[in-house]
Amino acid sequence: MSNPIPRQPPAVEVALLASVFVIAACGLLYELAAAALASYVLGDSVLQFSTVIGAYLFAMGGGSYLSRFFDRQLPAHFLRIELLVALAGGLLPAMLFWVHGYAPDAFRFALYALVLLVGMLVGLEIPLVMRILKRNVALKDLVSQVLTFDYLGALAVSVAFPLLLVPKLGLVRTGLLFGLMNAAVALWALWLFRHELRHFKSHAVASLSTLAVLGAAFAGADAITTLAEDKFYADKVVYATTSPYQRIVVTNNPGEGRTGHRLFLNGNLQFAERDEYRYHEALVHPAMLAHGAPQRVAVLGGGDGMAVREVLKHPSVAEVTLVELDPAMTELFTRTPALAALNGRALMDSRVRVVNADAFTWLKLSTEVFDVIVVDFPDPTNFAVGKLYTQSFYSLLDQRLSASGYAVVQTTSPLVARQSYWTVVNTMESVGLRTAPYHAHVPSFGEWGFVIASRRPWRLPTADAAWPQNLRFLNPQTLPLLFDFPQDMARVPTEVNRLSNQVLVHTYETEWGRVAH
Repeated sequence: MSNPIPRQPPAVEVALLASVFVIAACGLLYELAAAALASYVLGDSVLQFSTVIGAYLFAMGGGSYLSRFFDRQLPAHFLRIELLVALAGGLLPAMLFWVHGYAPDAFRFALYALVLLVGMLVGLEIPLVMRILKRNVALKDLVSQVLTFDYLGALAVSVAFPLLLVPKLGLVRTGLLFGLMNAAVALWALWLFRHELRHFKSHAVASLSTLAVLGAAFAGADAITTLAEDKFYADKVVYATTSPYQRIVVTNNPGEGRTGHRLFLNGNLQFAERDEYRYHEALVHPAMLAHGAPQRVAVLGGGDGMAVREVLKHPSVAEVTLVELDPAMTELFTRTPALAALNGRALMDSRVRVVNADAFTWLKLSTEVFDVIVVDFPDPTNFAVGKLYTQSFYSLLDQRLSASGYAVVQTTSPLVARQSYWTVVNTMESVGLRTAPYHAHVPSFGEWGFVIASRRPWRLPTADAAWPQNLRFLNPQTLPLLFDFPQDMARVPTEVNRLSNQVLVHTYETEWGRVAH
């Protein structure tokens, strides 16, 4: 009768189960980081998260299947796979940032190649751990224990990723931190199974080298990101951060004839210092002047404070409520002197109240009424933003307007995205609002569209209206021209954009995709 395999000490079991917790946390983190980066770069967060997660799970299944071919030296195989996961997963965000900067056309290929590689390696890990534990743990206990620690690890990172890791460390450092954790598991396995490993010294060198590479990359994470972004953006990056909501990058090129500061959110230009006044004057003043003497104004979005700056040029304004989802935006344009100067330090004005909240939820819960509401959201590149262009949102907007109030919404280019632009107009009219569509030429964007909406007709302000004195673009002679649409931007039939269909997001992607290609 053969002798049974000696039972390993309980400490080894505990160590391996703790490793399962770390492995699960790291595996989910790499998946979330890839999906978040894909949504930043490619837009449409729902599509990117769905496809990245689907590809990742498929690769994990493939890895689990391949684990059946590992018969001998299981601890050695486990250690090597941990080191590969540490390198491929830990460096994944950094490598994708680099590809985005130096070879943007290859980003999608690199994304899914890395997702499939990391997913396959992660799929190999758990089966190998289970087979190692199987030596001395009953099957029913083995499965329940491994799955318990696996799910706990996934829960921990799913909560920490948006609330702690990305806001504090950013995507690149977060990936590298978890790569170091995978490498630490490999080092732990090296010690636990030191008597079983045939090539202990080689494994030790590989483990220490992996830790050294990831540690050096962690220390130089800012330099890695800056190097990639300096290549992607034409101008020098002077500020960059990743908030739970978006990637915020500010560049500057102050030379003669240059753009000055430019703001990018998830790689999309939001304003250029040299011509942002055209956009913001066109956005704010037609509605403000039509009201005559607005006292209470709300600005939804526009965390850069530029729209607030224009609102404050009207002496009748007593209170401005700025509702901006991302506190990183309002902090940046309040606390950074060069950027606060661009908005005339508007966010520090005593009349301004900053509310960091989701505008949709805020409108639903608020009981306040405003004379003018300025809506300055990013374009509907994904469903999270697309909900702010729906029939449901405009119904809430209507409820917050005073009887004589006006709302104004930035839309998109009626020239490039004609169907998208008129979808917004049609959607606003579907809730009973009267609209006054108009457009302005902003060199950094091209021809850009806006819509004024109210329960009463909009009337063109007269020359003797209370025009602010220091406008650079608008005057009584040029304003009427903005409401004239040439044939190639004239109205076309569209659907209504509802929460249930979000047709605008699909239309927008199709129309702007033609330009990109």
